[in-house]
Amino acid sequence: MTNTVQAYSYAGPSTLVGDRLGLATSGGRTATGLAGRPRFFSGVVTQAAPAAAALLAVADVALARYHQPRAAGSGRTRDPVITCDGERLRLESFSACGGVYARLDLLGAALDGEVFDRGATNVDVNGPLREALARVGGRDPLHLGVGADELAVTTLNGAVVEKKVPLPERWLRGFAEVQVIASGFDLRAEPAGMAAVRFLRGLPKKATAGVWVVPSGRELRVTTAPARGAVCLAGVGRLATLHPLLRFATKLRVYGPAVQDQVVSSAWELELPGMRYTLVLSPQAWRGFSGEGAVLADLSGDDAEADADVIGMLLNFEPTVETGLLADRSGLTPARVRAALTQLGTAGKVGYDLAEAGHFHRELPYDREHVETLNPRLAAARALVAAGSVRLAGSGTARVTTGGGVYEVGLETGSCTCPWWFDRRGSRGPCKHVLAARIAVHDTEGALR
Repeated sequence: MTNTVQAYSYAGPSTLVGDRLGLATSGGRTATGLAGRPRFFSGVVTQAAPAAAALLAVADVALARYHQPRAAGSGRTRDPVITCDGERLRLESFSACGGVYARLDLLGAALDGEVFDRGATNVDVNGPLREALARVGGRDPLHLGVGADELAVTTLNGAVVEKKVPLPERWLRGFAEVQVIASGFDLRAEPAGMAAVRFLRGLPKKATAGVWVVPSGRELRVTTAPARGAVCLAGVGRLATLHPLLRFATKLRVYGPAVQDQVVSSAWELELPGMRYTLVLSPQAWRGFSGEGAVLADLSGDDAEADADVIGMLLNFEPTVETGLLADRSGLTPARVRAALTQLGTAGKVGYDLAEAGHFHRELPYDREHVETLNPRLAAARALVAAGSVRLAGSGTARVTTGGGVYEVGLETGSCTCPWWFDRRGSRGPCKHVLAARIAVHDTEGALR
């Protein structure tokens, strides 16, 4: 695993003084261009305690290593990403182990203030701030400044704070995989109030336990085997950051794909007063999102990169990215727009909101030029095609020759005779041989047009 070093430069540390929370921002892209320390919002969060607890939960995920936990203090701090779209503030983080994605959406109903710009950047969450957030009580308003303003000038004393943090490639790839995987989820259950609390507090105490969850009237029940309408919950301990929020929760929404005989990802969303807190879990506690391969099918088309350039120019930090509207504006088919959004996702330019069943625009701090290095299977597939290792055999099959032998690919089923596919049966996306065959088909069809 390789790391890229991300440098954060803040005007000063984020602070919470009384009821005034100042979040310091680092460099990022805004609707008006690149900014060293953008200023997004100044105003009030209408309920302090839920907002403080949920922000702390997002920061906790960024510090957590759910698989093979390390001693406290041995991990690296990765500051959450914040996006302002003019209607809400979204804070996102990824666990150090790469298997849990967290997001807090502060919605318009929870915010009362002035928006200065739209865009995305990192926000400083330091040790003293975490301690202060943990002490916030009551439901009184919390004065919030995101970026330098009069609050920051008076409380930060002009001290510059710089952090250099290694970001693992698997962590970066995880952001891309999550938005594709989540877009295939459906709402499976929606217990409200005490039913949600009873379910979460009644889960097995062993953090590594894996169970299936099925609706039962207005309640949820746990089973050890998949069933109709069930949702996979691997590593129940990964829901730990939901527990401090239960006293504020009004509803729990559970999302997942159609039930299968194998473990799959799932999403768990708490509705709080004027805000939502969402966790997306990988299929197994030891398994990060980076190797899931959900993005590879869309990235393997030659049109995806060029289409992404077109679609990228149409994005402007909108609250919701509408695929149909982008198709109309760009002249591309909805399928090509979705593939372009996947390409943009690998560069951190889009995420997916389950509650609204749509993508949103944001910009993570790494470049689209890293797409193929972040997806080694795709790079290997392109190398096979360039070496002339793919032969289309007719009847919907192809043969791919490698140093390990000749493998037969079923183009319609996405199957392959290689050991990698045999072990996973497509559960972690297509193998490099399937990708190479699809690229070769695309190239042949392009040559005939």
